[in-house]
Amino acid sequence: MDIETPYVATTNGIQVKVAPVFDEERSLIDQNVFIFLYAVEFTNNNEIPVQLMHRHWIIRNGRNEEKLIEGAGVIGEQPIILPGQSFHYYSQCPLDTPTGSMRGHYTFRYRSGEEFTVNIPPFFLRLQDILSNLNGIYNPIN
Repeated sequence: MDIETPYVATTNGIQVKVAPVFDEERSLIDQNVFIFLYAVEFTNNNEIPVQLMHRHWIIRNGRNEEKLIEGAGVIGEQPIILPGQSFHYYSQCPLDTPTGSMRGHYTFRYRSGEEFTVNIPPFFLRLQDILSNLNGIYNPIN
């Protein structure tokens, strides 16, 4: 998988790429419901396996109102990522404004039990990043 995106950060040997897109078909614009999809890819550039344990997201809408989202793993998983390997997932973020942003961090664990933080690159949620067909977000993610 290769995400082509300007949203990339590397912390503690873990590279995080994020590709967001606006889902016009599922949004209810006249009701101020704006659905944004995003793909996330982690690449373990360390020489030892790591496990994704927790997520910590800060979601900001266009009025600068923030919401905190925390939980174990991602999409119900706490994947172990081997050295040189990648893991990716897809999720969504509904907003009540046509623009916003997301940022935060993930907590990973080494096999030894030591935990460490990996930054999520801050990224924007914008209407101009449109999901134009069924492939949409998946086009740049091969």
